[in-house]
Amino acid sequence: MFDIFIKTHFAGAHHLRDYPGDCEHPHGHNWKIEVTVRATELDHLGMGIDFTILKRHVKEVIDTIDHCDLNKHEAFLVLNPSSEHIAMYIYDNLVKKLKHDRYSLYSVSVSETDNQGLIYYGNK
Repeated sequence: MFDIFIKTHFAGAHHLRDYPGDCEHPHGHNWKIEVTVRATELDHLGMGIDFTILKRHVKEVIDTIDHCDLNKHEAFLVLNPSSEHIAMYIYDNLVKKLKHDRYSLYSVSVSETDNQGLIYYGNK
C-alpha cells in the first residue's frame, strides 16, 4: 500500500459560537491542510494517483473556503467552523472525487498552527 499526500493551505476568518474564551471572537488562521490518498496498487506508470489529479481536486474544494468568513459559508451556518468540521467538510467534498479501483481518500489533516491540528479519517 502507498499513502500519497499533498499539502496546501487556505486563509480564512471564523469564530466559535458559544465558546467560553477568546475563540468566540472573530479571528483568522492560515490553515495548513494535508490530504492523503491510500493506493492499493500502482498504474502502468508506477503511480498510485497522479499528483496533478490529486492537486486539482483538492484545489477545487479549498477554493470554496479560501479567504472566507467561514461562519457565513453555507456549510457552517449551523455547524461551528472548528478545525474538526473543516476537516469533515474537505473530506466529504473529496471522497467521491478520489474513489477509484486502485485508490481512495484516506485522511484529511487540518492544522491551525505548526503545533496543533487533527487528522480526520471519515466515517469508516
